[in-house]
Amino acid sequence: MKELVVISGKGGTGKTTVVGAFAALAQGKVIADCDVDAADLHLILGPQVEKTIAYEGSELATIDESLCTGCGECRKACRFDAVLEEGGKFRVDPLSCEGCGACAHACPVGAIELKPRLSGWIYISRTPYGTLVHGELRPGEETSGKLVAQVKMRARELARLEGAKLLLIDGSPGIGCPVIASLSGAHAALVVTEPSRSALHDLARVVEVARHFRTRVFLVINKADLSPKFSERIESYAKEEGLALLGRIPYDEGVVRAQVAGRPAVEDGAGPAAAALRALWEKVAEHLSL
Repeated sequence: MKELVVISGKGGTGKTTVVGAFAALAQGKVIADCDVDAADLHLILGPQVEKTIAYEGSELATIDESLCTGCGECRKACRFDAVLEEGGKFRVDPLSCEGCGACAHACPVGAIELKPRLSGWIYISRTPYGTLVHGELRPGEETSGKLVAQVKMRARELARLEGAKLLLIDGSPGIGCPVIASLSGAHAALVVTEPSRSALHDLARVVEVARHFRTRVFLVINKADLSPKFSERIESYAKEEGLALLGRIPYDEGVVRAQVAGRPAVEDGAGPAAAALRALWEKVAEHLSL
């Protein structure tokens, strides 16, 4: 089984558009949406959730009032002002608590305990294009990398059970923990960029991260005709770095219509972007020997 992760140095380059098209074109695959902070692949794949799994990725300090002596050492130890005093009693504000455990360590009577708390959910869904594993992080939670790892683990298990040839992963933008977790163990990374100064800057950063994990890196320029000047600069960068530029996708309002209708761009007829996406998939499949 091959793992292909689609990433981008910045948001808004069209990463999910590409993944949605690949999901419609590829055979024998399992799909994973690892952009858990702002998952949106489900908006164009029409999933039916079959299983919801609670994800506990962080801890919350809790105070046992029957043991608490009101000494206030916990409040002194908390750097996040999460321990509040009300009427001589202490409690923990769950929105401020980082689960660091400093208060529990400082408590002289052992009245504070760290307990797992709900950080998000993992969904296993059926779509017209195959099995989709996707996650959702609760607002304010900071364990996105750990949730991505859990999503990938379950997607791999399902892919093995289904005998899939491909695990298709929609990664997160940027170069942070979710991207690192998405890249871990992947055979190849397709970087989606766009012809702009910021995209070129962030492209170089995410390519460096992918190479750190010894992942094969491919490149595609989305909306390439919006700025021929920057498209040429990206092509020059690809040549200098020895990157395989697999395609150029033109700007096409047919993509917008397809997304508004909640379906992959390749199902919007024979527009120029749909044709470019089909050609891109054929090249990716050839490189991965699918």
